[in-house]
Amino acid sequence: QVQFVESGGGLVQPGGSLRLSCAVSGSIFSIYTMGWYRQAPGKQRELVARIIREGIPNYADSVKGRFTISRDNAKNTVFLQMNSLKPEDTAVYYCNAHPYPFDWGQGTQVTVSA
Repeated sequence: QVQFVESGGGLVQPGGSLRLSCAVSGSIFSIYTMGWYRQAPGKQRELVARIIREGIPNYADSVKGRFTISRDNAKNTVFLQMNSLKPEDTAVYYCNAHPYPFDWGQGTQVTVSA
């Protein structure tokens, strides 16, 4: 069973940066597409970025130009570099396979506030 442990969240001021990490138990090489998702209070979970095994990324319009997803298949880790953060980026962030996710991890809280 694949499991995900997200880390790197925190409180940051608008315009700040954070780098999220996702440690995957098991090989992510077998997972063709990995994604970062987020869920804000009272809203549905949404996909914000995804990356295929070969390293080609794709982003939601809301984060394009500000977020960068990457993956290290050898270390079974996925990253999300988040720059120019906005209050509307506040959410719990999760990583998982896309489009058919495994069980969800605990996520990591990102709060953007002055």
